[in-house]
Amino acid sequence: MTKVDLNCDLGESFGNYQIGNDSSIIPLITSANVACGFHAGDPDVMAKTVKLAKAHQVGIGAHPGFNDLQGFGRRNLDMSPEEIYNMVIYQIGALKSFCDVENVPLNHVKPHGALYQMGARNPEIARVIAQAVYDVDPNIHFVGLSNSILIDEAKKVGLKTASEVFADRRYENDGQLVSRKKDGAVIEDTDEALKQVVRMVTEGKVTAITGEDVDISADTICVHGDGAHALEFVEQIRKKLSEVNIDIVKLGG
Repeated sequence: MTKVDLNCDLGESFGNYQIGNDSSIIPLITSANVACGFHAGDPDVMAKTVKLAKAHQVGIGAHPGFNDLQGFGRRNLDMSPEEIYNMVIYQIGALKSFCDVENVPLNHVKPHGALYQMGARNPEIARVIAQAVYDVDPNIHFVGLSNSILIDEAKKVGLKTASEVFADRRYENDGQLVSRKKDGAVIEDTDEALKQVVRMVTEGKVTAITGEDVDISADTICVHGDGAHALEFVEQIRKKLSEVNIDIVKLGG
């Protein structure tokens, strides 16, 4: 039976500001990418999210991003490789401490937002992100954009990799995600999201915005927790994958 992980970016509330529907989504997924306080999240939210993930036996991952709360980590920052390396280690370490307190492993790391996108295009950035993860713990799974430089560099460093595909994003014909600055970058229709997910997992292909088919590897499926239809997407993806005999398991499971 084909297996795939189902992940969601979570723990993105901050102080009195509530983002997403973590308590309803976490029981339905297999991996949670937890914000580490830079692009979103705070110590209280991190602690709560780790406890909730533990209660539902969901794999916990650090989701490090740029220190840009106002831009939600989705704006490019001009940082040196050393600064990026240290920033990633800092955030992984913060979440790992909460995991240690709860006696659960930190299962994976997935860069967030602009950091993720820059790493998918820039070998030097991808290399230092991967090296930071490896230096914290070489046994952590590294989640990156399918068929991108992120995956290539993580493999070179010696990490276990998971190629990620997106239920709620459209693709360019080079396999990169369509920029959120462009109209139609985000998929809002549930049926379209389901069709895209099933085809990526069963056929290894996705239709780009140009209409071309692009080859893609799908180890883990992402739904953005801050999306308007996040809970519905997760519920329907689980149902649809079960119907086509695809088993949903967390990374390493």
